Amino acid sequence: MRIVVTNCNTTQEMTEEIVRGARAAAGPGTTVLGLTPAWGPESAEGWLDSYLSAAAVMDALRTYEGPAYDAVVMAGFGEHGREGVRELVDVPVVDITEAAAHLACLLGRRYGVVTTLERSCGQIEDSLELAGVGRNCAAVIGTGLGVLELEDTERTEAAFLTAAERARDAGAEVLVLGCAGMTGLQQTVSEKLGLPVVDGVGAAVKLAESLVGLGLGTSRVGGYARPLPKRRAWGTQAG
Repeated sequence: MRIVVTNCNTTQEMTEEIVRGARAAAGPGTTVLGLTPAWGPESAEGWLDSYLSAAAVMDALRTYEGPAYDAVVMAGFGEHGREGVRELVDVPVVDITEAAAHLACLLGRRYGVVTTLERSCGQIEDSLELAGVGRNCAAVIGTGLGVLELEDTERTEAAFLTAAERARDAGAEVLVLGCAGMTGLQQTVSEKLGLPVVDGVGAAVKLAESLVGLGLGTSRVGGYARPLPKRRAWGTQAG
């Protein structure tokens, strides 16, 4: 089985970090391939970045020429594009946002999301509502750290723990890592807080493996029907 994991930004180092986390979660028979958009924001933080990122990720998948894949994992927490990608490709598409939330709902009545900047919180809340898991979310809390600042592991862990305590005080029984760049924090944070912590990248990989293993694919009846045939211009940077 081959899974393509799409980064939502153009930072190759982050793609490599995400792929490491995905491979750690993947089963023995799964190959993980990382895909970095050729254009778009270097980090996705806000509505403008998110919409730009969505188009760039779809373009990257549209023009993909590598080996065939069995599923797509979209590694942008709260970012747009998952519905469009489900129309675009003929394999299961799992977004780390809803994957993490769905698994969190199996572990406790209410979960909390700890993310990067506060400006991303509303966008994440909207994404969770659209996925049908918003009612179980106790809080979405920002750490105040930008996506590209997450390389500082010690600082990230301290900021995460502070934000996580706020989420727990708001009623969260389970925590979710609200950025693919936080992958790897879950075990340390879980031990210190005494709460289950779900990493969206690992959750999405496992769900993707399950869908492929069960022979399930995106429904083509209704909302995710294939795109209507028409001329579409993708901009000067795309072929």
